[in-house]
Amino acid sequence: MTVNSNKSPSSVRIIGGAWRSRRLQVLDTPGLRPTPDRVRETLFNWLQFSLVGARCLDLFAGTGILALEALSRGAAQATALELDPRAAALLRQQGQLLCADNFAVNRLPFIEEPFIVEQCDAITWLERKTPAPPYDLVFLDPPYASRLQVPCCELLHRRGWLAPGARIYLEAAEPLNTLALPSGWRLTRHKRAGEVYYGLCERGAQA
Repeated sequence: MTVNSNKSPSSVRIIGGAWRSRRLQVLDTPGLRPTPDRVRETLFNWLQFSLVGARCLDLFAGTGILALEALSRGAAQATALELDPRAAALLRQQGQLLCADNFAVNRLPFIEEPFIVEQCDAITWLERKTPAPPYDLVFLDPPYASRLQVPCCELLHRRGWLAPGARIYLEAAEPLNTLALPSGWRLTRHKRAGEVYYGLCERGAQA
């Protein structure tokens, strides 16, 4: 999700893949605004050759649009974390409506649930959980005022959450090349859309 002073839209659409044009309801919650269509379109164009069969983690899911878009386009599994209980409950319901709880375009044999929603704090989850197996793609767009991008990146890196060559999507209210990313990470793509800075980082295979 992204955070600004504008009112949230009432719904947001999946823009590609098996669930193309399906709409997700958006709660009228202060500070909650899904990643805009044009930003997501750019992001998933960047990711088009690395989504199939990927395991994804959406740390601040909100509507879950990033996780569900990834599943729609061929990811094997997505875990979505959301602290707000109402938003988490709605996300579970919408996942069920999409049959995401028993469908993935490229399901992996060791994965029983392609779409998992956990109502929890992302930092606490990263600190307490045991990563197994690691993730290929992480969506990281916390509320901008929280400035949790760097702490989350450090935990992802240090606690073994990332597969070799994993990609991390970042959103922030400041240029991404000013963030203190972990050793061995590269900012491979980055753009600006209005006041939103977004891009992809890559964890090196030997990091």
